[in-house]
Amino acid sequence: MSDRGSGKKGNALFYRATDSADRSFKPLVPEITEDQYDVLDDVDGGFLVRTNHGAPNDRIVLIDPSQPAEAHWKQVVAEQPEPLASAATAGRRLFTIYLKDVTSRVIERDLDGKVLSEVALPALGTAGGFRGLRDDTQIFYTFTSFTFPPTIYRYDLAGGKSTLFRTAQIPDFDPADYVTRQVFYTSKDGTRVPMFLVHKKGLAMDGNNPTLLYGYGGFDITLAPSFNSLRLALLEQGFVYAQANLRGGGEYGETWHEAGTKLHKQNVFDDFIAAAEWLIDNKITSPKWLAIQGGSNGGLLVGAVLNQRPELFKAAVAQVGVMDMLRYQKFTIGWNWRPDYGSSDDAKEFNALYAYSPLHNVRAGVAYPATLITTADHDDRVVPGHSFKYAATMQANVAGGPVLIRIDTNSGHGASSVSKVLDEVADMHSFLFFNLGVSPKR
Repeated sequence: MSDRGSGKKGNALFYRATDSADRSFKPLVPEITEDQYDVLDDVDGGFLVRTNHGAPNDRIVLIDPSQPAEAHWKQVVAEQPEPLASAATAGRRLFTIYLKDVTSRVIERDLDGKVLSEVALPALGTAGGFRGLRDDTQIFYTFTSFTFPPTIYRYDLAGGKSTLFRTAQIPDFDPADYVTRQVFYTSKDGTRVPMFLVHKKGLAMDGNNPTLLYGYGGFDITLAPSFNSLRLALLEQGFVYAQANLRGGGEYGETWHEAGTKLHKQNVFDDFIAAAEWLIDNKITSPKWLAIQGGSNGGLLVGAVLNQRPELFKAAVAQVGVMDMLRYQKFTIGWNWRPDYGSSDDAKEFNALYAYSPLHNVRAGVAYPATLITTADHDDRVVPGHSFKYAATMQANVAGGPVLIRIDTNSGHGASSVSKVLDEVADMHSFLFFNLGVSPKR
């Protein structure tokens, strides 16, 4: 979960000339506002700056320190329909990485912003890097996807060619045995939402596949394609892994983020419910085979959706979730989440929070899916009291189940060591296998 503050989130920008006797700092952007400024490089005496000033999806400008006023800025790369995920320079080139339907698109430009080429990536996935020195003739970048372990490529600037430099070695794993595809579905209000599906090649889509649907939907965080070796244990057992890119995240920029905040938070839950319905309608799975999982803000997501549509799911894992939406701001860093959630101190926001707060919407006598709630005794971000109260309320009121809580010790907001990660994942996978009726194959 983000630690985004409730005040101004931008920055000012000052510089100091290292070749001058004057050692004082001078302003490029003198005042802190809501806008952000990131210096990428100095180009012929000017500063190449990435900013969201006047451009929610970000743009790149050149600022002359002798005339730093905005009226004199030179626009190098205009704002695009897609969010600018990152930008860097190397070999007197400018590399801009955009999010196109949640996957990386890398554009190579000259320092004036002219497009030279699009870097060919191995598949739909996530790329990073492309940084270097001015006289570099080759640079390196990373690439990963759901069935593509983290891999480093060498990129030749003159020829525009990528060659494999190093990749992670995963024993007994062949990416060719698996399929990754992206689908789009329609949410309750007509919004088009992307979702990734990952599974073994040749799996029959007959509605009988154990499926884990994962989501987050908050704090401008993008759930981009990434590799997780622990997920292979599910895929090897015939699971379909579905990752929905819900509103509230950063997948389509600030507009997408804001559409899942405060009085609009219900959009996030509607998107997740619509993802489950799409999986069922398209015979990927059925309610008796469908499980959901999310952590932190995603734990809130799981709790809210369980209250609203318990009949859609067979099992659920809610990790370190924010479950008491009326008092979350009273504990540790909770006050810092008000830009996304709003606050019960505001009357309109109180009504919105109360309408979906997992703790306050548990319905007595309703048959809930089997639910595993996880927390840790030293979680100082989402205090364990959220999970304690939610678990106790669930256990006292709901039919069906079971409702279990797992409390890690000497750990925090996420397992604190590799052994604890393995223990936690083993417990969560065992919970899913048992409650979905999956007999693991060796």
